Amino acid sequence: MPIRAQIVTWVIAALAALALRALPIDIATAAKASDGIIHVKSGYGVDETVSRLRADIEKKGIKFFMVVDQAQLGADAGLKLNPSKLLVFGNPPLGIQFLTANPDAGLDWPVRLLVNQDDAGQVWVVYTDFGWIARRHNITDRNAQFQMASEVIGSITSSVAVR
Repeated sequence: MPIRAQIVTWVIAALAALALRALPIDIATAAKASDGIIHVKSGYGVDETVSRLRADIEKKGIKFFMVVDQAQLGADAGLKLNPSKLLVFGNPPLGIQFLTANPDAGLDWPVRLLVNQDDAGQVWVVYTDFGWIARRHNITDRNAQFQMASEVIGSITSSVAVR
């Protein structure tokens, strides 16, 4: 990895670690042990949550790829779905390290955040726990990178978390 990419990666990790210290939620306990899914309760509506997440992702210099409006896809097919948007983004110098450890990890990269509204009107940000991803793909030699990814996603989701 070029030295500039390494520096950017470590700066992002350091900033994320600082941001995590101020988190009002315990992300580690939010993951379901059996499925690796983490739910973060948002304090905003779906569109505002997406806007804030996207702004935080871009502010961190992370590449933003797309938003998939799943409710609109459902409507186009004549099916009703509560508001649901999938954000796809990533840091290629970091994410590609997982693919070099196991090419099948490409199923989980780039990173995805699901923003959806439940039947009660509560908005959630949902993502796959990076420790679970490491176990899923039997990647045992990238612990620091997985820790960094966990810290960054925690920092991003904290931008909308109910305090």
